[in-house]
Amino acid sequence: MKILIVDDEALARERLHDLVIELYPDAVIKEASNGIGALEQIPNFLPDIILLDIRMPGMDGLELANHVLHLASPPAIVFTTAYQDHTLSAFDANAVDYLLKPIRKERLKLAIERAAVVSQSKLATLSSAEEIPAVRTHLSAIAQGNIRLIAIENIYYLKAEQKYVTAAWPEGEILIDEPLVALETEFSEHFIRIHRNALVAINHIESLRKTGDGQHTIKLNDMPIELTVSRRHYAGVKKIFKQR
Repeated sequence: MKILIVDDEALARERLHDLVIELYPDAVIKEASNGIGALEQIPNFLPDIILLDIRMPGMDGLELANHVLHLASPPAIVFTTAYQDHTLSAFDANAVDYLLKPIRKERLKLAIERAAVVSQSKLATLSSAEEIPAVRTHLSAIAQGNIRLIAIENIYYLKAEQKYVTAAWPEGEILIDEPLVALETEFSEHFIRIHRNALVAINHIESLRKTGDGQHTIKLNDMPIELTVSRRHYAGVKKIFKQR
């Protein structure tokens, strides 16, 4: 059995490590101090179970779980938390488990025995219970079976093409399997809609201009192409551009 322990506190990781070894002497264990570090280890380590702290700086446990769930064969996830909330009792089921710190050995054994992958709907409920903002710091895509992360701050634009959305960033383009309207709602502080099928990053807008044929376009920093602004969205784009 391979277990990945993810917690930003070294003492918490050490305690979990010792408890796991007491229960399962043959277990193979790796550790990560944050969500991004965990994602870097998962493709090579291929853990069976992730013991995942919920509240961590940067990428928290809920966002990490969301990215992990996009894998073809995601590992089982057991959340750990120091914050007790009565709504957490909703997760006392086979679909997901959680451990309340300080973690007891008997409870850890039960969680590992019944560990199962958390569903998207239960992630949303847990996020509400923990009062953690739902806005992610990264988008993820599956490339050759591995998770590829794209930091929101690095994305120039998001453009819908059939069932997928293309995200443009400094390293090129990548397909995101999420609807544009959901991305617009979640990242409304970062992106503005310029067309029915396109969102652009507000901080990456370099200029807004009118072409000779009366069309309006946006030039983004370090991008050779210009994106068309529809008449319907021009007023909103112009207002945001002036307010930056």
